[in-house]
Amino acid sequence: MTELLPRLFIKNHQNHDDPAVRSAYGKLAGIVGIVCNILLFAAKLIAGLVSGSVSITADAVNNLSDASGSVVTLLGFKLAEKPADKGHPYGHARMEYLSGLTVAVLILLIGLELAKTSFHKILHPSPVEFSAALVVVLDISILVKIWLAHFNRRLGSQIGSETLTATAADSLSDCLATSAVLLGTLAGHFLDLHIDGWCGAAVALFILWSGFGAARETINLLGQPPSPEFVEQIRSLVRAQPQIIGIHDLIVHDYGPGRRILSLHAEVPASGDILALHDVVDGLEKQLNEKLGCLATIHMDPVVNDGGAT
Repeated sequence: MTELLPRLFIKNHQNHDDPAVRSAYGKLAGIVGIVCNILLFAAKLIAGLVSGSVSITADAVNNLSDASGSVVTLLGFKLAEKPADKGHPYGHARMEYLSGLTVAVLILLIGLELAKTSFHKILHPSPVEFSAALVVVLDISILVKIWLAHFNRRLGSQIGSETLTATAADSLSDCLATSAVLLGTLAGHFLDLHIDGWCGAAVALFILWSGFGAARETINLLGQPPSPEFVEQIRSLVRAQPQIIGIHDLIVHDYGPGRRILSLHAEVPASGDILALHDVVDGLEKQLNEKLGCLATIHMDPVVNDGGAT
């Protein structure tokens, strides 16, 4: 299913460097997340209200927050694909980072509210109505969340999206949260342990931790240095040209996924043919754009001593 959905709904799905394809991947992940989480929310809400379990109801609200997060993610990818305009000359790709920040705030607010409800249930415990249907709903939820984690991680790695990678991690934490709810429900029925409030508190802590992790991912809004792996890709591509004997002053500006602008100084032999070297540099700028998705500007630095490459 993970491989089938992109093939069915994304044109040229293997061209991950195409901004349109990348946006389509993000929107597909958002739609799948919305559908799955809304269905899980409805099933758990009914089960929680019927059984009187605050932890199951909390888990249902957690799924609703995930659905809301998927909506924001979907809007973020949609807005991020807008082309550059007069007011935003470098495009709108950072909208993906803003959508991630919005999701984080929603998750944190819901986690705090659920923590308050669970604390009240700890102080005033009450039995939970047990049924086989309740266990089935929780088991299905765990399986669905495991698949969603795999689905989002796979798509996130294919298009290099931190938002989808964070969504995958959130799905895994949801698995742990629902497992805690399931254990609490079984303990209440078979061992007569009224720990529903404590399980709800555990779910709230999982939600808060997920929100904190999602907020941490938005550090890109403040700017951060490029990864060593990305820098090495640039250096390898540039140094692969025999006419280039060194590079320095590499600067990378990140305006959002797929919207990076870089500049560097390429050291070339002072005795070389200036026109031929200019053609080499032009070719490198095109390669950096095609292979790494960067708008590159390269300044030529003539070097007298060819042995001084860096």
